[in-house]
Amino acid sequence: MSGKIAFQGELGAYGHQACADTCPDYDPLPCPTFTSAIEAVRNGDAELGMIAVENSTYGRVADVHSLLPESGLHIVDEAFVRVHINLLGQKGAQLSEITHAHGHVVILPQCAGFLTEHSIRGVVSSDNAKAARDVAEGDDSSQGALASEMAAQIYGLDVLARNIEDQDNNTTRFIVMARDINRARRGDHGMMTSLVFRVRNIPASLFKAMGGFATNGVNMTKLESYMVGGTFQATQFYAEIEGHPDDENVKLALEELDYFTDMVRLMGVYPRASQRQSA
Repeated sequence: MSGKIAFQGELGAYGHQACADTCPDYDPLPCPTFTSAIEAVRNGDAELGMIAVENSTYGRVADVHSLLPESGLHIVDEAFVRVHINLLGQKGAQLSEITHAHGHVVILPQCAGFLTEHSIRGVVSSDNAKAARDVAEGDDSSQGALASEMAAQIYGLDVLARNIEDQDNNTTRFIVMARDINRARRGDHGMMTSLVFRVRNIPASLFKAMGGFATNGVNMTKLESYMVGGTFQATQFYAEIEGHPDDENVKLALEELDYFTDMVRLMGVYPRASQRQSA
């Protein structure tokens, strides 16, 4: 084995599935929160961290991007995992018996249509795999869990309905984080660069900061803002761009960005995932 990879959730969570699919040589290390998963990498309990950042149906995973800049870690890879949601029940249970389905707050809206159609009430759980374990350990056959087939196998549950997600392209994007960055790598499908920055307090500073990417032909695939320090006066931006910091056009764009910002921090340089083409 190459070491451990930390993820948020319990064994059988979609983060576990992402680890198994993307980094099969690493032992999965379940963690209760994203913060604790990041801390496990930072303190050496794990070599890598698998962190969910967005879902094609639900959108951005709340609070994750605000954790990244202060993590002390670097993004070294990205992974796109097709999320198949299944309704799990106790052994011998029937779909018609299920009155409540337990799942993470992110997963409930992703299969709202199915739950409504079958008059099943969604119940928020801290983790999908925990929901599966709780159903398995309970004695009420009317309770179901929304989770992966991996969770069904781990906790000995029946799959009562498969692939119940509302969108047939339901995909979650994960980033893989490590303590060290490797800028020497080059990917078969190109490179991605992630960074955070805070613009100077001057008129049109964001517009001017973005101009360098346009004039140098650098494609920005993501730009998100969030408050820092609990104040409306300080706004930080998380951005992802195509290319490598050593590419001449990217280098020029980052130099122009630096002029109009108070802070720029490189968060990661990593190969562009092939699934990004169709995700």
